[in-house]
Amino acid sequence: MRVAIIYNSDCSGVINTFGMQNKEIYNPKTVKMVAESLEKGGHNVEIIDGNMDVIEKIRNFLPRVKEGEKFGLVFNMAYGIQGESRYTHIPAMLEMLGIPYVGSSPAGHAIALDKVITKIILQKNNIPTPDFWTFSSSEEDMTDVEFPVIIKPKMESVSFGLRVVDNIEDLKEAVDFIVAEFQQQALVEKFIRGREFAVGLLGNESVETFPVLEIDLDGDPDGIQTAEDKLKKPKEKICPAKIPNELAARMKEESLRVFRALGLKDFARVDIRLDENNNVYILEVNSMASLGKTGSYVTAAKECGYDYTRLVNRMLDVGAMRYFADEFSNKTVQGKAKKIDLSIRLKSYFRSNQTNTQKLLEEMVNINSYVNNIDGVNKIGNIMRKRLGALGFSQEIHSQSQVGNILFFSNTLDEEYDCLFIGNLDNSNKLNNHEYFRISEQKYYGSGVWENKGGLAAMLLALQGLRYTRVLKKLKIAVLLTSDDTMHGSFSRSIIRKKSMKSKLIMGLHGAFVDGGLVTSRSGSALYRLNMSLKNPEDNFDVPFASGFFLKAVNDLVKLSDKKTGVILAPRRMNLDTNITEPYVHGEADISMKFIDDDSFKNIDSKIKKNISVNRYKGKIDFQIEGGMRRPSMSYGDKSIEFMEKINVLADKLDIKVSTEHRWSSANISLADGKMAKIDGFGPNGAKEKKGHEYILKHTLSEKALLMAKFLDELRLS
Repeated sequence: MRVAIIYNSDCSGVINTFGMQNKEIYNPKTVKMVAESLEKGGHNVEIIDGNMDVIEKIRNFLPRVKEGEKFGLVFNMAYGIQGESRYTHIPAMLEMLGIPYVGSSPAGHAIALDKVITKIILQKNNIPTPDFWTFSSSEEDMTDVEFPVIIKPKMESVSFGLRVVDNIEDLKEAVDFIVAEFQQQALVEKFIRGREFAVGLLGNESVETFPVLEIDLDGDPDGIQTAEDKLKKPKEKICPAKIPNELAARMKEESLRVFRALGLKDFARVDIRLDENNNVYILEVNSMASLGKTGSYVTAAKECGYDYTRLVNRMLDVGAMRYFADEFSNKTVQGKAKKIDLSIRLKSYFRSNQTNTQKLLEEMVNINSYVNNIDGVNKIGNIMRKRLGALGFSQEIHSQSQVGNILFFSNTLDEEYDCLFIGNLDNSNKLNNHEYFRISEQKYYGSGVWENKGGLAAMLLALQGLRYTRVLKKLKIAVLLTSDDTMHGSFSRSIIRKKSMKSKLIMGLHGAFVDGGLVTSRSGSALYRLNMSLKNPEDNFDVPFASGFFLKAVNDLVKLSDKKTGVILAPRRMNLDTNITEPYVHGEADISMKFIDDDSFKNIDSKIKKNISVNRYKGKIDFQIEGGMRRPSMSYGDKSIEFMEKINVLADKLDIKVSTEHRWSSANISLADGKMAKIDGFGPNGAKEKKGHEYILKHTLSEKALLMAKFLDELRLS
């Protein structure tokens, strides 16, 4: 299942700053632990910052169940950025979009975060809670307050602003501090001398209560744990608490009543104070119990047999059951721990190398590698030589003077390979149109980032991951990087054919479209050049005659387009220069042709040469047509179909969306031996926009690396 973890990292990602600012942020290390735990559960995980771009990021990652895709879920760890009821912001947005998520509803979070409303509901349900007062200013009447009291912000958690006072002067000072610092009312609560406990809850219809946990206050009945204590020197935790079974059962029962009364979902933690006469008082509820590894919730869960991975996956299961009870089966937390799957180790490696991969991509994108910029093309090649050399690949350099060097790499002495990667170093963006690397929340932009450079980065990441997991040395891999893809393989075609004949599978590194389509077939390309001149004109009326002939010749070619056979012809460039006064006509046209299969090309090519006859125009018109096939088509043969079926099964297991597509553009992979299995589009998902600007979706870079790496491993085992 696809799982998007949302948490708040960039609290500046808002349009305006106002209201209460969030002081509660998850440690990125904890978020990473949750992600790794979910990956160990077999899920495809993406960490998303819950700022103003969160909707677009979710839309690009999560599936759309209404469109028949597998279901996905948000694992919500977002405390919010600013304003009142900040816990509710992400859940409310998710409900609006129809996206399922783990955790309480907006209403549940709003009630639990507002300690005053919580206490009112508890009182209405006869659930014991200390007496309380609320103040907006120290100028208000405080004569009814019974000391000692504990003061806290009305709508904060993590013990922010917590303070115990026993006189009116300190109370006034504490109230003013709370109001000024947190921009909200101060909750003043009767302080309960005694011991402090917590009860974790997990579930919905059937709610599991964790063993009662005690916060060790060193025997001090007046002790408390402040936010500073939690940050710098957390109190020790005793779990299970050393209290009579009857008392523990009462605490669990009251905690469950609180969970139900506030309408909470999936998980929560209830904080309890026990007075010196063993009376139980509910202090507050945390509807987003912290998943910090040393926190109360995680500590208590261990006593139920949940290690960290099992707990996180159980929380996901609980949330998923609310939405997908019929479809969802609880497989991730049952039974004994399994041997860590290769995909889990790869995901962990990819995440830890995310920054390095981004830097590599930035370096390549910022180099202009226009096909005629030999220096730039060779710079990209040198980067690949250095990286693949470090992975133990030997190299062949096929020097070229008109284009950059063609490079071939292999990690084996054998002349047969499990897989041959075909990529290209060149692109079609001249320096004046070069777009330098830039980043948005969910995309990488820049010249070549989708067309070729993202695929190079993904391939390197896959190979590095296989080396890290000690699988690479068991594989026979070859990599062929051409420098003439935009020149239809004019210099590399013989090398491509020779190397491709020795591989089980040829994988192309061009980018995939946003929906994840792998390229299983490509159109072939042809180019025809028409030249015509009027010679020996007899009078001025020969000008329209010759002009009409040229336009008809172009039109006759275009009319050979046939949707049924998949042939398209269209003028790529056309120029007609005429003069009536001094009779003169010269016409030039380049006619581009795309064809789905080579037989269709042969049929149209013969028609072109047969139908364009100029014998009857001798003496008045000099007409020439030249050209033909530039690259053959790439067909979806039986071998490719067999491999694609395996890729589909693997992608389904990894929860990576793939599909098959025909691409009308031609590429050098089409020059590989026609009998070999060929699949393109293993680069990241994205698009090349009309003006030549390109982008890829960030998360698909590691997804495609994972798909490549896992499939190579399966090739080895098959």
